[in-house]
Amino acid sequence: MNKRAVGAEYEKLAVRYLEDHGYQILCRNYRCRMGEIDLIARHEGYLVFVEVKYRANGRDGSALEAVDTRKQQRIIRVARWYLMEKHIPESQSVRFDVVAFDGDEVRIVKDAFWT
Repeated sequence: MNKRAVGAEYEKLAVRYLEDHGYQILCRNYRCRMGEIDLIARHEGYLVFVEVKYRANGRDGSALEAVDTRKQQRIIRVARWYLMEKHIPESQSVRFDVVAFDGDEVRIVKDAFWT
């Protein structure tokens, strides 16, 4: 299986995991000229931008470590575009979460980074 197919599989698993934890998925793979956000959801009054990361083993670091500052800045830019494009008011609370798959372990990191 290639990287894109593996990523798609883990995004499906992330959707199920998030839904089991009370998230309402609004959009998958939102793309614009600035990049992509894996999932956009609602949870506990927040509009949540979710990055999904998978690492089979720790050789290349953890899944959470893969969401480095550069990746965070790209996600923030795409999120800002989404908010503007969808005319979402500035009063809407937003959050950036990461669903990290490290081997067989999965976890949701709420407020993984900020703007």
